[in-house]
Amino acid sequence: MAYTFTKDLETGNQLIDSEHRQLVDAINNLLAACGAGKGRMELANTTKFLQDYTAKHFSNEEKLQLQYKYPDYATHKRYHEDFKRVVAGICAKLEKEGPTIPLVGEVNSTIAGWLINHIKKEDVKVAAYIKGK
Repeated sequence: MAYTFTKDLETGNQLIDSEHRQLVDAINNLLAACGAGKGRMELANTTKFLQDYTAKHFSNEEKLQLQYKYPDYATHKRYHEDFKRVVAGICAKLEKEGPTIPLVGEVNSTIAGWLINHIKKEDVKVAAYIKGK
């Protein structure tokens, strides 16, 4: 099941929303590859992209939060650090075990679920705060 970037995922910040779209697209590309029986082949590309891109994206978000003195910055940063550890763990599994079907499933459920939930619950709060400034 592909993810759709709907209104409830928009933060109203053009940079953040465009980066979120790219993250959702990466998950959807993996899902499409799975549907075509090529999920294991696409797994390395997706995990590498997620590892690199989330670092860039989280850095951009955190700079905005500092710029606008977001009061819950420390908690939000901790969420980002936790997620980076999850992605690093998946990358380590991939390196150790290779592209397994269970690992594809873990990326699809864990990574996609976390991103969507984080955007809807946390990033929209940041965006609302910034809009109010």
